[in-house]
Amino acid sequence: MNHGGVPSSGETSGSGRSGIEVFSPSGQRVSTERSQPTCLVVEDDHTMRHLVMNYLGEHHIRAISASGRDQVAGLLVREEPNLVILDLRLGQEDGLDLLREIRSHSDVPVIITTGHRRDEIDRVVGLELGADDYMTKPFGLRELLARIRAVLRRREAGQAAVQRDQERGRCRFGGWQLDRRIRRLTDSSGIPVALTKGEYALLLAFLDAPQRPLSREHLLQATRIHEDVFDRSIDVQVLRLRRKLETDPNAPRVILTERGVGYVFALPVEAL
Repeated sequence: MNHGGVPSSGETSGSGRSGIEVFSPSGQRVSTERSQPTCLVVEDDHTMRHLVMNYLGEHHIRAISASGRDQVAGLLVREEPNLVILDLRLGQEDGLDLLREIRSHSDVPVIITTGHRRDEIDRVVGLELGADDYMTKPFGLRELLARIRAVLRRREAGQAAVQRDQERGRCRFGGWQLDRRIRRLTDSSGIPVALTKGEYALLLAFLDAPQRPLSREHLLQATRIHEDVFDRSIDVQVLRLRRKLETDPNAPRVILTERGVGYVFALPVEAL
């Protein structure tokens, strides 16, 4: 959506690059030398895009933009943004399809935005596809900034956790082995079993506290699933993990339900 004949982000901006607009803390377009976190704003509404970008620039976040999916892949490679703000309503394009494409080759944090409160299903699907947070339009720029900073903090904490995982090495539970250094789970036959980002985070939460009741709130925090979107999200994640770990998911023996509390990982965990 291009308002009032103003050039879209697909045209050459003040940065001298096609498809990229960069704003300084004063709101002026500047060169693309990086000294601050970089945020890619994917938004086809020119007015909204510039409002967000100017505000981020004023708060020491380098902002670049794309108005459609054809520009995003190249920007992810060239600019390596620290975070993406993705509108799910990109004219005739489907933002969820673009999110799938991003997740197929990048784990960059993504905040999705939707235009209507009734789009709950899109928010749920977006989070299941790997979005890190969401906002519903119209939203306040101060809240957006707070969410961006929170996502970036979680990202830093997650990277620190990866480092700790690599240092911890391997562990065994039942006939399973997990190598945290390469995030690889193998069954008793040595066959690798693929885990989603959410399933892996949930498994780590259980392995870090085996044979202890863990509340849904604790697991939600550990996996960063948004309970305000779908209050049974953690149960869905547990069900999916059970399908991969349990001989009979309907009669679980690895992940047990502790009624009134949450869940218990029933097996002892041995460091290797």
